[in-house]
Amino acid sequence: MPLETLAVFRKSFQLSTEVFQLTLSFPKEERYSLTDQVRRSSRSISANIGEAYRKRQYPKHWKSKLSDTDAECTETLVWLYHAQQCGYIEKDKLNSLKPLVKEIGKMLGYMIRHPDEFA
Repeated sequence: MPLETLAVFRKSFQLSTEVFQLTLSFPKEERYSLTDQVRRSSRSISANIGEAYRKRQYPKHWKSKLSDTDAECTETLVWLYHAQQCGYIEKDKLNSLKPLVKEIGKMLGYMIRHPDEFA
């Protein structure tokens, strides 16, 4: 099964694309701090899923990498909270992204608990 067929990969890629588009309007002074951080953490989600997927025959590595991925998912949400607090994004936009972040987190949790389904 190719990586791209995993729903969690597609959703995480969608999230990183939305975050990128959102950050295009952030102030220039945030380029090397908030903008960079939220872009990197959001992109890291799908990248880590890809790494875990290639190591799926090793359950401990799989779980560890997916745990790291879940942490990146939470980090992305925290950076988005900061962006909203700083006035860079509207609360409605943040609220529209939260369900996607939570859904990705739930999918990762399922994958961590059921590694045999992906081996």
